[in-house]
Amino acid sequence: MTDVDDLKWYALYVRSRYEKRAHQLLLEQSVVSFLPLLDTWKQWSDRKKKVSEPLFRGYLFVNIALQREKIAVLDTEGVVKFIGIGKTPSVIAQRDIDWLKQLVREPDAVHRTVDSLPPGQRVKVLAGPFKDFEGVVIKQGRESRLVVFFESIMQGVEVTISPDVLLAVAGAPGHGAVATGVELVSVEKHFLRL
Repeated sequence: MTDVDDLKWYALYVRSRYEKRAHQLLLEQSVVSFLPLLDTWKQWSDRKKKVSEPLFRGYLFVNIALQREKIAVLDTEGVVKFIGIGKTPSVIAQRDIDWLKQLVREPDAVHRTVDSLPPGQRVKVLAGPFKDFEGVVIKQGRESRLVVFFESIMQGVEVTISPDVLLAVAGAPGHGAVATGVELVSVEKHFLRL
């Protein structure tokens, strides 16, 4: 039996276009697996269809006791490796998993994933479905966007956000500085990095 304290979230890299199959196989092995999916509309020449696609291509997440379940997870068809530094899998914070779950609950706000961020000021969301998110704020045309960046897998997600609910976090831009004071931010002038 697995002690709850031993359970931690880890990111897996899986074969190309194999996210759903690997996720299903892990669930069949009673492994707690999370695959963030977004419903999108695909247009073909003869029809339009709603499909669920992975938020991050090639990634899924598992909540396991690493020492006991690592080999079984790696032996799962489609799983390539754990994401980490060297041979040590990186633990994914529960906060990041919670944020991913919130992102997939708000599919109309999600626009695309990104794998790099411009440097800039840390900003925090004060209200709405993305309350307490931190990311890089960008402006594209008349629409404000927030990029929430997950350093553990080096991927980000761009979402629509109102500039009225953003506060700048004091400290060094783009680094894990602790907020000592905040001020209202103009989206046109600032970027935010998680």
